[in-house]
Amino acid sequence: MYDYFLPNVNFFGRGSVEVVGERCQLLGAKKALIVTDEFLSNLKGGAVDQVIKSLEKAGITYTVYNKTEPNPKDTNVYEGKDLYLKEQCDIIVSVGGGSPHDCAKGIGIAVTHDKDLYEYAGIEKLENALPPLVAVNTTAGTASEITRHAVITNTKTKVKYVIVSWRNTPLVSINDPLLMLDKPASLTAATGMDALTHAVESYITLNANPVTDAAAIQAIKLIANNLRQAVAYGHNVEARENMAHASLLAGMAFNNAGLGYVHAMAHQLGGLYDMPHGVANAILLPHVARYNLISNPQKYADMAEFLGENIEGLSLMEAADKAISALERLSKDVGIPSSLASFGVKEEDFEYMAEMALKDGNAGCNPIKGTKEDIIALFKAAM
Repeated sequence: MYDYFLPNVNFFGRGSVEVVGERCQLLGAKKALIVTDEFLSNLKGGAVDQVIKSLEKAGITYTVYNKTEPNPKDTNVYEGKDLYLKEQCDIIVSVGGGSPHDCAKGIGIAVTHDKDLYEYAGIEKLENALPPLVAVNTTAGTASEITRHAVITNTKTKVKYVIVSWRNTPLVSINDPLLMLDKPASLTAATGMDALTHAVESYITLNANPVTDAAAIQAIKLIANNLRQAVAYGHNVEARENMAHASLLAGMAFNNAGLGYVHAMAHQLGGLYDMPHGVANAILLPHVARYNLISNPQKYADMAEFLGENIEGLSLMEAADKAISALERLSKDVGIPSSLASFGVKEEDFEYMAEMALKDGNAGCNPIKGTKEDIIALFKAAM
């Protein structure tokens, strides 16, 4: 038996941002809290302006919280909560990538739950319904617009923790590839590798099933065939659209199959070093994939083909190895740094990060049950 989580309504395609106001109206909203970041809120004619235009057309008032930071902090959540209550909002509209979406989920939790946020870390610990969430996505990577995961950084301990609950799932997701055209190459690469990590980890996780496999496989193929082009020329609309599809599919896969050690470890790098999540994933992915290879060599061999490798005449293990080299080459081609050392990561932190990674909500789905020493070795390999 398995369950399958997804927003009630998902809009995809060029110009789909225009439905925001109509959908908020259908949800009975009177005043929206728009959760975004400073860059997007200051971008003339950008995604936030288009959301505001749609809300105004529907007769819905709004206020904007634009202080969301990368790797959103608990302080962001509580600031947003205060603004939501002060302005008497009744719906939350997140605009951006994973950070605004996760921050919006955190705000939704904070305004409906009395305990400290950290007490809800883990799986299905939320007790009350959140305000309606509408997620307008602007990057092809995190898929937070469709998932039940909220990742928040504890500013005191520097640890990223995950609140996983069906109550976190936005009621409406909107993926308009036209909102993604002006994203810089470095962000396109990082978010694209994040999506690939979602697809790869969900494909080999303990909880994979035929439905999640179908989404993960198609996501891997789309990323292999489109990420390089989207990085090379951001206004390649077809590549952007295909990457948006890939991100959505990868999100559908991991939202239901789970992830693994890549994400569990990357969360520690984000919390302790504020390292970009997609970059952390990309650096760790080949090392963790190699570690997990013996758990299912056939899936790895199949994945090599999905990534465009020719495995004709190779043994099963030789074909499986091809998947690892393909992951490394794609990451290099789109300009991802190859080591953690370039971000100032210190080996003295490995023991602590390994301990926290094994406590991360994603660790339990990894196909091999590792030890603290195993995780430390993986961090060292990525240096």
